[in-house]
Amino acid sequence: MAFLFAQFLTGLANAAALFLVASGLSLIFGVTRIVNFAHGSFYMLGAFVGITLMELLPGHVGFWGAILLTGLAIGLIGAIVEMLVLRPIYKAPELFQLVATFGVILVIQDLALMIFGAEDRLGPRAPGLRGVWRIFGEPVPKYDIVLIAITPVILFALWYLIQRTRLGVLVRAATQDREMVGALGVNQAWLFTGVFALGSALAGLGGALQLPKGGADLLMDFNILGPVFVVVVIGGMGSLPGAFIAAVLISVLGVFGVTYLPSSTLVLMFVVMAIVLVIRPWGILGREEVAGEHGQVGQPEQPIRPYGAKARLAVGLLLALLAALPMFADRFVLILLIDVIVFALFAASLHFMLGTGGLVSFGHAAFFGGGAYAAALLVFHAGTPMEIAFLFAPLAAGLLALAIGWFCIRLTGVYFAMLTLAFSQLVWSLAFQWRAVTRGDDGLVNIWPADWLNGTVPYYYFTLVLGVSGIVFLRHVIHAPFGYALRAGRDSPRQAEATGIDVKRVQHLAFTLAGIMAGLAGGIFVFSKGSVFPTELEISASFDALIAVFLGGVKTLAGGVVGATFLTAAEDWLTRAEHWRLILGLVIIAVVIVAPEGIVGSLRTLWARLRARDEETEA
Repeated sequence: MAFLFAQFLTGLANAAALFLVASGLSLIFGVTRIVNFAHGSFYMLGAFVGITLMELLPGHVGFWGAILLTGLAIGLIGAIVEMLVLRPIYKAPELFQLVATFGVILVIQDLALMIFGAEDRLGPRAPGLRGVWRIFGEPVPKYDIVLIAITPVILFALWYLIQRTRLGVLVRAATQDREMVGALGVNQAWLFTGVFALGSALAGLGGALQLPKGGADLLMDFNILGPVFVVVVIGGMGSLPGAFIAAVLISVLGVFGVTYLPSSTLVLMFVVMAIVLVIRPWGILGREEVAGEHGQVGQPEQPIRPYGAKARLAVGLLLALLAALPMFADRFVLILLIDVIVFALFAASLHFMLGTGGLVSFGHAAFFGGGAYAAALLVFHAGTPMEIAFLFAPLAAGLLALAIGWFCIRLTGVYFAMLTLAFSQLVWSLAFQWRAVTRGDDGLVNIWPADWLNGTVPYYYFTLVLGVSGIVFLRHVIHAPFGYALRAGRDSPRQAEATGIDVKRVQHLAFTLAGIMAGLAGGIFVFSKGSVFPTELEISASFDALIAVFLGGVKTLAGGVVGATFLTAAEDWLTRAEHWRLILGLVIIAVVIVAPEGIVGSLRTLWARLRARDEETEA
């Protein structure tokens, strides 16, 4: 019993930093509706800035003063990021701002590398709190006890700020109805900046507070991101008490999981999140989402129309050029184009359910990687011919999407996105830990195509035919009655239901179809590379597709394809530079600010303006 109590105390201590970071993210989302993936970067900066200040400021006062100064410094950095990057795009689709925060992640990663170096740094011990206290005979670090005591104080301070001050009244009002707050004369821009700075400061404080228990490294941003989002979603987006309860729950379960179920530690928190969201779709203390339309806000969307004669001619010429390319292009170009086509099909499948159905998925890689693994497992373990194994890829991905969609479709908005992420992490952990079947991180190798596809040129044509066919098929579905029913359910679910459309069923079928097409892309991928690894199932793979869709233009039918082509080409070219993350991050931020409708959407708007100007001139 004493050991269990000591483990429980360790979990409570771990919850301190996690709650600080999660509360900041919850505040930011509650007011600005920004899904801030750069929040982990502020946590990492807090650790590096904190450890630097602690080395300069000695003693008790220096240690605790360094933590407070870190919070102020990171809050200031957060305010600058909000004003320079996010403020110009608040009128863009809400989740389009997610792309900007991803660009911020890349920029901060490289800046941290240049300023603080690549070496991990061990955090200093808190003065006067070295050693342990024995509780019921079990050693408990003194600093853990201090963290346990500090956390409720921080919670009370945040509660008082939100419930008993004018700023808190404005924050709560903006959380409920930010349009009304603006109509009442409140300067929303500065309110958003203040809240973003406060949330960033809390993340920085969390990074500094955890230093005596760990240290600072360049992977902290991504390592904390998953747990923080899980805590915020379990607690309820925008709920500080919910974030506190969830932080304690996840931290305590994590400590006991390491002790008693070590193989479950990679996915335990995602399992808990999935269970909570299935039972309470808006988290423990959350409320039903009322934020925007997740990519459908802004200017009214123009009715979709099939391509005209000129557009069809341009597409035909492009396809003819791609077909003739092997006659004069070298092998490297063909391999790059295979990667582009695969990623374009993957992104188009996500764009189909995101742009047409309004279903934002953070776990779409489960179907891409799931299809790749399904084909590879048949070849590796059963020696199945490539043709049969390849057909199994979209089939397996479709069945997986059908099962996952049954749980996810009942949710909406960010909660839907996070539940897809939870299931994606479960699939990833299966591939990573079931070594007897998947070989874990060693991957499945020697998965090559059949003899008639052996060679770069034959496989290039195979990829071109299937990739283009898949993208064209999705376009035809969008123009079919099913596509219009899907759009109706996205734009006005109640009216769609009133007209006889079973919205949830249509969305479930769209989710499954998107999974099938992602699995087709995964099948092409695995035979082009000859191998597959768990990295194809990671969160970053899903985010790459999501970023491609938003960069291309979520309200355009070609957005996924164009965004995927742009992102793949940019990464291939920029990764040759030393600080490629910094350059790519700045490019992404620049595209988001200059072209808030995405590349295709902005070009379409520009073309419409030029045509209107020409018509006015002629008149």
